[in-house]
Formats: sequence, C-alpha cells, structure tokens
Amino acid sequence: MSPITDPTSFLPLTPAAFHILLTLADGEKHGYGIMLEVAALSSGQIKLGAGTLYGTIKRMLADGWIEESDERPDHDLDDERRRYYRLTDLGGKVVRAEAERLSRLVDAARTKRLIPKPRSGFMLS
Repeated sequence: MSPITDPTSFLPLTPAAFHILLTLADGEKHGYGIMLEVAALSSGQIKLGAGTLYGTIKRMLADGWIEESDERPDHDLDDERRRYYRLTDLGGKVVRAEAERLSRLVDAARTKRLIPKPRSGFMLS
C-alpha cells in the first residue's frame, strides 16, 4: 500500500479530525450539524469553533478523506448555502485505523490498571 493510500500513514489524528470523521461515519452532515454532534459525542468536552472546523474540513478535503456531497435534502427543509460532507473510502479507512489505535491504547491502560476492565457480559453493538 502506498503512503497516500495507507490509512496508518496519517495517524495519529488530531482530536478535531478524529471527531469530525467519526460524526460522518454514519452519514453526511453539514458543518453546523458536525459541530453539534462532536459536542454531543464528547459530552461537551470538545467544542469545535468555526475556524477549527472549516480549517480541518479543508485539509481533509485536500487529503481525500471527505468529499462534498452533491445531494441535497428537501429544499424546503434546508438552507442552500449549507455544504454537506461525507466520508470517502480512504476517510473511512483512516477513521477505522485511528479507532483501532485508540482501542489498543485503552487496552494498554486497562492492563496497567489505570482504568477498570469492562464488566463481563457487557458488549457494544
């Protein structure tokens, strides 16, 4: 795999990039929607300002991780000035690789007893 297409060559991601990609993992969203979901996913710990959001989006567009969507929601329900973004195949691979990297770090923290192991029988779906 060439460095351009090897998702691990982009790691580690900045928190802003990881959270933006994570919000797009289940479908396209516009900028303000991304900001709201990042705040919700992080329980308010990460609040992306417009400069950080759009600067990160600009870099991710250039790197080919996301693309602007041509499809628009119902015209009556949407503002035509909004830009919608979605993951590309490469972006999906990058966010998965980062999630796996972070999961290994959490496993290491559990091994060192910094955080408790999950209760048995508990599974994420």
